[in-house]
Amino acid sequence: MQRLAMDLRMLSRELSLYLEHQVRVGFFGSGVGLSLILGFSVAYACYYLSSIAKKPQLVTGGESFSRFLQNHCPVVTETYYPTVWCWESRGQTLLRPFITSKPSVQYRNELIKTADGGQISLDWFDNCNSRCYMDATTRPTILLLPGLTGTSKESYILHMIHLSEDLGYRCVVFNNRGVAGENLLTPRTYCCANTEDLETVIHHVHSLYPSAPFLAAGVSMGGEVVLLTASFRRHRHMFVKQIDMDHVMKAKSIREFDKRFTSVMFGYQTIDDYYTDASPNRRLKSVGIPVLCLNSVDDVFSPSHAIPIETAKQNPNVALVLTSYGGHIGFLEGLWPRQSTYMDRVFKQFVQAMVEHGHELSSM
Repeated sequence: MQRLAMDLRMLSRELSLYLEHQVRVGFFGSGVGLSLILGFSVAYACYYLSSIAKKPQLVTGGESFSRFLQNHCPVVTETYYPTVWCWESRGQTLLRPFITSKPSVQYRNELIKTADGGQISLDWFDNCNSRCYMDATTRPTILLLPGLTGTSKESYILHMIHLSEDLGYRCVVFNNRGVAGENLLTPRTYCCANTEDLETVIHHVHSLYPSAPFLAAGVSMGGEVVLLTASFRRHRHMFVKQIDMDHVMKAKSIREFDKRFTSVMFGYQTIDDYYTDASPNRRLKSVGIPVLCLNSVDDVFSPSHAIPIETAKQNPNVALVLTSYGGHIGFLEGLWPRQSTYMDRVFKQFVQAMVEHGHELSSM
């Protein structure tokens, strides 16, 4: 609330100075224009505070996890103030990549082999200068999973690494096959329902640092068709014997692409079979470790009717944080949201809570 008040005061001051100048040079010929605009500004501020800025809905399957979050991750119970001039879903979604900064991160790349002869690209941020965890064997490790078409270069990934660096943690980014510049060695990519590559990465990372706390954070589950097709166009020679790639490249939507390529490559009879298997509803009940999910109910890719609220209520290890606004991976806040988003704050507080206080959950 204090941050919003400061932003509004700053906006009002700049607006007043501008309007005073315009009135002096004859804006509307009198001070009537100033009164109208100030009146509109006050009305907009009242609407914003009453209808836009709201506390998120916290859904948990158990009282213990709820208390844990309220004590150690208070951001999930605080009012979320979307950027006052950009709170609508499409604006948040489209502007985030252009507005938010991209912190500089130096990666160490590693290519690991898979059981089917393929390879996976991992980008490591070792944080060797960590003052909190100088012993690399026990330094907390955060596995970061970008969206299906995303890589370690995405701004939201860079922000997570920057926040983890402040906490003294090590990060490793799991790039899906074929999207980070490495060659495809087998005619196989990835899909939402298949976790074999992720399991390979988890076992590999844990084997390197078995004594270190190990957490994972994933963002989104898809991307624009243009970026899907751009990746597969480069590797199309690997699939021509199995799939009609000319037909695939004419897909005009994610559903068409999944129907013509993803579901075929992974052996699903229909596109609906693939989507049913990929749905979190099937797996949420069996989650056995603490999981926090952040979703905006105005997310165009993950709308409110698709959020498994009732299923989450049945598992004491699952918590959903549902904001009224935020779009798809947007969650912009502040007057000019370059350095931080609401998602960044949720990420930082939760991973820190799990590293420093996670033992409390096992004793509850």
